[in-house]
Amino acid sequence: MRNMLKPSLKITAIPLFVLLGISPLSSAQDNDVTAEDSAVETTARLPLTELRTFADVFNHIRLSYVEEIDDKTLLENAIRGMLQGLDPHSSYLDAKSFDDLQVSTKGEFGGLGLEVGLENGFVKVIAPIDGTPAEKAGIESGDLIIMLDGKPVKGMSLNKAVSLMRGAKGSQIELTIVREGRVQPFDVVVTRDTIKVVSVRGRTLEDGFGYIRIAQFQNKTGSEFKKKLAELQTNNQPLKGLVIDLRNNPGGILQASVEVADSFLNEGLIVYTEGRIDNSYSEYSATPNDIIDGTPIVVLINGGSASASEIVAGALQDHRRAIVMGTDSFGKGSVQTVVPLTKESAIKLTTARYFTPNGRSIQAQGIVPDITVERAKIETIATNQTVTEADLQGHLSNGNSDTESEKQRKAKADKELFNADNQLYEALNLLKGLSILSKNNMTNTSNAPTIVADPESL
Repeated sequence: MRNMLKPSLKITAIPLFVLLGISPLSSAQDNDVTAEDSAVETTARLPLTELRTFADVFNHIRLSYVEEIDDKTLLENAIRGMLQGLDPHSSYLDAKSFDDLQVSTKGEFGGLGLEVGLENGFVKVIAPIDGTPAEKAGIESGDLIIMLDGKPVKGMSLNKAVSLMRGAKGSQIELTIVREGRVQPFDVVVTRDTIKVVSVRGRTLEDGFGYIRIAQFQNKTGSEFKKKLAELQTNNQPLKGLVIDLRNNPGGILQASVEVADSFLNEGLIVYTEGRIDNSYSEYSATPNDIIDGTPIVVLINGGSASASEIVAGALQDHRRAIVMGTDSFGKGSVQTVVPLTKESAIKLTTARYFTPNGRSIQAQGIVPDITVERAKIETIATNQTVTEADLQGHLSNGNSDTESEKQRKAKADKELFNADNQLYEALNLLKGLSILSKNNMTNTSNAPTIVADPESL
């Protein structure tokens, strides 16, 4: 398994006077390119004419803007704009943003509990994080945030919007949201809190059937996932089926998603990346270690499943190791590399696209589930009262009095899951069906006649 290497960009240095113009009074006439300039442009492969235009704009702002702005701020703003114009995931990280990025991957930070990106100038919710103020306030994947405390988001950088949403624990912020299916924007007041993301949670759904929820891929997600899976195997012997819930999982650490997928594969590619520079190509392969030995798996995804969670779903789907159920995922199929500039700043730059083992690019398309199940509230249709054998006077006892109470308990549990989460209910039912089919095949094989070849007929 090879780790992805950070790209090394080498650009020949250009004198500062070339980058920033001859003098603060440089004019359009200075844009004539001399033979010496052409030599520099050929070596550096940078457009001198456009750089001089940039220097002119820089000087006009510095000299004529209504308020004085220091050169450092102007240049940082230029860098931000340059990166913001590339794609929604490339950005400039000042000291605070750099620190926030490192803290968020460790699983604890302050704020609302949202994974967000930019779309058409507005903040788009990729997914609310489990158990956070944003989820409790009813914010959903796909929501567009158009105002923050009455301030329009349009035109803000993503870093600025995130900064406004962060704040002291207990303080409140009003989000104005546009949601598909609702005619008018609406306001939601959210109380900030310290966000502690529990990456992996799990439980037994029914005897033999386990459930693991991954909320976000963090540094320790791979080891925590294996630990939780080991607990489920101990409590359910044998483990008949497993649901991996990646709904509203915004992604996170690439290596963590590879570890999770590798837990169920014995060979082959998990994911590979391709970019413009040589060392942006990387591939991650499985090791011979399916720790649940072929036990059926259902992976749940939805529109909030992005990036690293799409890597897991795509790898298990391509290898036919799991059935993917739910709705189409988000479609973030790009890799960001953090390139430090100084001790206090860095850029987060999109350097590659990633592909599933079969060569599918997830970018702007997402993972399409094998079985589509929309999230819905479902009501049971009432049936006419019918008479059964048990209603007849003097009917014979079945001799299984305890079984009846167990049947009622199970029916109640099924109904509760059915009403609470229809997608998980359908995933569990599918695993039950696969388990029954597996048992039938084993039974048929064990009862089949043994055929012995007659040596004399060979």
